[in-house]
Amino acid sequence: MRLPRPHRHDVLIAVVGLLSGLLLYVLGLHENAGRHLVPEWVALLPLALSAGLELLRRTVPRAALVAGTVAVVANELTVGSLATVVMFTDLMYAAVVYGTPRSARQLPFTTGGATVAVTVAALAWWRDAEALMLGVLTAIVCFLPAITGAAVRNHREAAEAARLRAEQTSRLAELDRKQAVSAERARMARELHDMVANHLSAIAIHSTAALSIDSAATSREALAVIRENSVQGLAEMRRLIGLLRATSGEEGPVAVPRLEGLGDLLAQARKTGAGSGLEFALADTRPAGREALPAPVELAAYRIVQESLTNAVKHAVPGTVEVRLELADGRLTVRVDSPYGDRVTGPRAPGSGAGLVGMRERVALLDGEFEAGPAGPVWRVRAVLPADEKAGKA
Repeated sequence: MRLPRPHRHDVLIAVVGLLSGLLLYVLGLHENAGRHLVPEWVALLPLALSAGLELLRRTVPRAALVAGTVAVVANELTVGSLATVVMFTDLMYAAVVYGTPRSARQLPFTTGGATVAVTVAALAWWRDAEALMLGVLTAIVCFLPAITGAAVRNHREAAEAARLRAEQTSRLAELDRKQAVSAERARMARELHDMVANHLSAIAIHSTAALSIDSAATSREALAVIRENSVQGLAEMRRLIGLLRATSGEEGPVAVPRLEGLGDLLAQARKTGAGSGLEFALADTRPAGREALPAPVELAAYRIVQESLTNAVKHAVPGTVEVRLELADGRLTVRVDSPYGDRVTGPRAPGSGAGLVGMRERVALLDGEFEAGPAGPVWRVRAVLPADEKAGKA
């Protein structure tokens, strides 16, 4: 297996260590000047080996430390070089900093135990307090580099963990921001659709009738309805703009539609659907003297009825559209039944299906129940909404 190229700092350490050792050798500054078991030049071999091992201090720190231990022991059998000992301490430090987590945990304990063992053995052998110096030297060469490396590694790991936590926090914040933006977009899309769709549908239906029926009375009636819905649609748009400004703090809160306004909503639907043979009826069975419902529930129920009436005007066959409200067991039930079948007469307006999606989303936000579909001769929209205080916090 081919080893990666040494880091430039490791090359610099190796070069400085080798040159320092050569300079000490040339000047005759030896660690063990009186030891001549082998020729003096032999001390250059452990020096060269230690310098070469410095190139591997990051890539294979454990193997470099083992070979460095052999080199420093061999160095003590020669006249010795202080540069070799210093490079061994660096190899010990690198083994803790760059080695495996297991090595990083074991080496401080191993070198600490070795320091104690050497100190005790020296005292037992020489029986002199000066033997403690050997223990101190062992600690300086082995234990202190290992402890320093452990401290540096712990600091780096803590910094990396903090960086990862910061990145994760940033990503979660960005995800929350995107979700908030998406939720706000969906909310404004529902409001825009529910506010304007029924007015534009009425305008489309009556303008189609005015164009297809060559009658002055029909055209006059259609223009009246078109004008009324245009004015109301403009008012709704202004209310929506006021809502947006209120969100940014430029204006005070804007009034939210409530179920008390269903009478006006049905009156408007009667004008719009008169040409299609539609009648509209409201059956409100909620008990008298009841407490006011939370504003989100009132708004959702109002918008569901509004969208259902709009769909009835666009698609229902002649007949009666019935709106029913029931309040029982802390739950508000909204039901709209429209005559269902193939519509062959009367002008129609195209639909996109966004209304059903918006109604379903409104109910889901309140943890309610929603269903829409044919039920015998009628198309039924039914929503069950929680009417307690928790719903007001949704």
